[in-house]
Amino acid sequence: MAQKLNLPSPAVPPNVYRSSFPSTFTFGVATSAYQIEGGWNEGKKGPSIWDKFTHLEGKVLDASNGDVAVDHYHRYKEDVELIGTLGFSAYRFSISWSRIFPDGLGTEVNEEGVAFYNNIINSLLEKGIEPFVTLYHWDLPSHLQESIGGWTNRKIVDYFGLYADACFASFGDRVKHWITLNEPLQTSVNGHCIGIFAPGRKEKPLVEPYLVSHHQVLAHATAVSIYRSKYKESQGGQIGLSVDCEWAEANSEKMEDKVAAGRRIDFQLGWFLDPLFYGDYPASMRQKLGDNLPTFTPEEKEFMLQNSWDFLGLNHYTSRLIAHVSNKEAESDFYQAQELERIVEWEDGEPIGERAASDWLYIVPWGIRKTLNYISKKYNHPPIFITENGMDDEDDGSASMHEMLDDKRRVAYFKSYLANVAEAIKDGVDIKGYFAWSLLDNFEWAQGFTKRFGLVYVDYKNGLTRHPKSSAYWFMKFLKGDEDNKGKKD
Repeated sequence: MAQKLNLPSPAVPPNVYRSSFPSTFTFGVATSAYQIEGGWNEGKKGPSIWDKFTHLEGKVLDASNGDVAVDHYHRYKEDVELIGTLGFSAYRFSISWSRIFPDGLGTEVNEEGVAFYNNIINSLLEKGIEPFVTLYHWDLPSHLQESIGGWTNRKIVDYFGLYADACFASFGDRVKHWITLNEPLQTSVNGHCIGIFAPGRKEKPLVEPYLVSHHQVLAHATAVSIYRSKYKESQGGQIGLSVDCEWAEANSEKMEDKVAAGRRIDFQLGWFLDPLFYGDYPASMRQKLGDNLPTFTPEEKEFMLQNSWDFLGLNHYTSRLIAHVSNKEAESDFYQAQELERIVEWEDGEPIGERAASDWLYIVPWGIRKTLNYISKKYNHPPIFITENGMDDEDDGSASMHEMLDDKRRVAYFKSYLANVAEAIKDGVDIKGYFAWSLLDNFEWAQGFTKRFGLVYVDYKNGLTRHPKSSAYWFMKFLKGDEDNKGKKD
């Protein structure tokens, strides 16, 4: 059984201040296009795989979809105003590929889509808010899925390159931080192994997710190559990708559990970062997957190593205890390949942390510090932006708006996780910024509108009006430095 081993020491301070971070440190909020925009068929936008997937029966918990979402398409000025009022200096958002190229093919740019994102970018800059732009946050143009098989086809790499090129050309004079892919792990596993995300594939769980990841890695390197060869010198920006990782803590001092915990991180981070830093997948993945794991040509390896990243984005929410099990005992095909079990209780039955609304999200603040230190040590001290971090509340209709607005637990979450980020900086990790997830309550993928991650409450029943929560006001005070001065005499 699990023992409370190897936890950070000394204890993390109970509070955190703006002055705990460098003056140049970026604080921002994040969203994604499908989750907030709506306007799914406006402005000559083409359908995405999520537009199609959410209209299939049984795919979304509350049978909702993102056709309207929270109507950011029409209310972006109001939302930009909110970001400025709260005091954030940056905003991470994603561009919908099918707004730029409705069919995904890259033959003709949709000027109405370009104009929409130009309006957002210009509104941000007018408020002194820096745009961080994600090119792909899971909403692949539906035509590419239907015509070539989407990410399962090697041709997708070239189509992504055309799309990235168009975005750099259209927006790069003002956008100085680009993120190619958001959480490619989720596209591979939830989209092409378990099948709970668009495009909902699970027919070849031992082959397809690894092929999809292979093409995503090459697509990232292709976009980086285009940016560096055509735009970086004149535009002066930086480019990276955002990977997600729940920290994997060994369940015991047994060597097999420690190895399993390392293998778990390989199957999250190493899967995407090792090729870009070392030229190939982790040895543990090759050992477990054999020929199911694609191989890179020597030319591809060199290409990836030359076009890795300027910075690395980390999305982190939670942690797990990891134990080795035989593949016959694992909970799914994906974990069978890894030969491990993910555990949420210590030896005495105490949870690893308090559970948030989602069944996968336990509040484990020390996990983010360990994850950041791991990345720094393994990947040669890269500049890191924490591109997502947050927690959700349940929306089951039982709580009043007042109760939902008084989100004390979210405030405690941000305080404790940020305190651990500050400690990681003291450890020597090169962390450049932090983005809270999310600005707004929004469409939470397969969970629909049943989960609320926002700093700002969206009233789904009354015109989608926005109401800042206690966590939003906490950030406002934190970013002004008000918390620093508590208890000090004039």
